[in-house]
Amino acid sequence: MTKESIIDFYKEVDTETLIVEAAKVCQKVHGNGVWLRGLIEFSNYCAQDCLYCGIRRSNNKVTRYRLNEKEILETVKSGYQQGLRSFVLQSGEDPCFQASVLAGIVEKIRNGFPNAAIVLSCGVKTEEEYRLLKKAGADRYLLRFETSDPALHAKLRGGIPLERRLKALSDLKEADYQVGSGYMVGLPGETEKIRIQNALLCAKLELDMAGIGPFIPNPDTPLNEAKQEDIILTIRATALLRLLMPKTHIPATTAAGSLDKFGREKMILAGANVLMPNITPIAYRKHYLLYPGKICIEESGEQCLGCLALRMKSIGREIQSGRGDALAL
Repeated sequence: MTKESIIDFYKEVDTETLIVEAAKVCQKVHGNGVWLRGLIEFSNYCAQDCLYCGIRRSNNKVTRYRLNEKEILETVKSGYQQGLRSFVLQSGEDPCFQASVLAGIVEKIRNGFPNAAIVLSCGVKTEEEYRLLKKAGADRYLLRFETSDPALHAKLRGGIPLERRLKALSDLKEADYQVGSGYMVGLPGETEKIRIQNALLCAKLELDMAGIGPFIPNPDTPLNEAKQEDIILTIRATALLRLLMPKTHIPATTAAGSLDKFGREKMILAGANVLMPNITPIAYRKHYLLYPGKICIEESGEQCLGCLALRMKSIGREIQSGRGDALAL
């Protein structure tokens, strides 16, 4: 199917039919396996002031924290011992974690766990900084664009242009990372046309991973009174992405599970094939709240992994061990 025919199909069919077709594509390319990425939220400091984000610079209700190098390495070690082979180090755009500091941590992880995949999600950096981190041992980088609409992007990000984000994604490609990006579904001011353009932008970028999730209004942000859209928009977006990008890894996000008890399962059944269990030390998790009602903040990493295995078994999927590298697009 061409992109045009996929979009026509998406517009014309009901959700159930859309999900069935997306599931067929996912099954053919990825089988029943679901990859795991251990998520470590190592800092909730952020220099940015995005209107939708709970850890935005202006939110003075947040208890700020930073994991030190020892805590990060111990968390990776614990996750590795539990079978994880892919780790996502995520933070706000924290000026204290300069690229040189991050590179030192990445190098220690690489030396200690040579067969593990190291994924960074730390915001926009320079091309030189991306290359430094790649040389230290990072394999992948996640940087969501959140919306493909330039005007909406600038409004939500305090005037920062969408082009800056897209340039960073281009720099990451040039630095030979496996690149992930994506967007939120149901942002205030978003239209169905924008939602389709979001998916098409992911396809145009030829992403190795496309991460999406529902916008959930945070009471401590300027968007506290925004409308909460139904999870169905995220499910449809997942199916559309799978049809457009058969080989791309698509995570079933925690935000979906926070909005709907079975949100992650619904995303998996609509074409997602990755889960990102939170293995951040429990003492810090409650302070990394991008949105309210976040699940899994009181469970140990081991409990979370066990729960996910059972949840996947209940829908006929199985957890896969290994790095889960990108497929050739």
